[in-house]
Amino acid sequence: CVFCRVVFTATTAESGAIGPFFNTNILFKTAITNVGQAYNPSTGIFTAPVNGIYYFSFFCHSGGSRFVDLKPMKNEEFIVGIYDHATIQDGADNAGNAAFVQLQQGDRVTVRLAANTHVWGYGSVTTFSGFLLS
Repeated sequence: CVFCRVVFTATTAESGAIGPFFNTNILFKTAITNVGQAYNPSTGIFTAPVNGIYYFSFFCHSGGSRFVDLKPMKNEEFIVGIYDHATIQDGADNAGNAAFVQLQQGDRVTVRLAANTHVWGYGSVTTFSGFLLS
């Protein structure tokens, strides 16, 4: 697809702690950019419209006294992750990670929050972004 353009950035719309839950996909409800409409803010799922190499990044903010275990998943396969230990002395944390991922048309990418962990959703501090490289 010579003219396919796929670019998105989405944020959580929550104001406060997101989690703890059982293993669950984070719902990034506010799409700041969604060229190609491959990201669905109603489900939190990115669906590859074409085969290709995609770049994904995700960032989070969290309270330092709680655990963070956040990872994007290709279909149900772990890609990369963020993990932070809970500490009493640490008021807050920020973390991020990114990966290039080869996807086939229809593959789905979500960001999963592990059981008994959390992230903070105030403003635009927890985000999920991606774009089609080639």
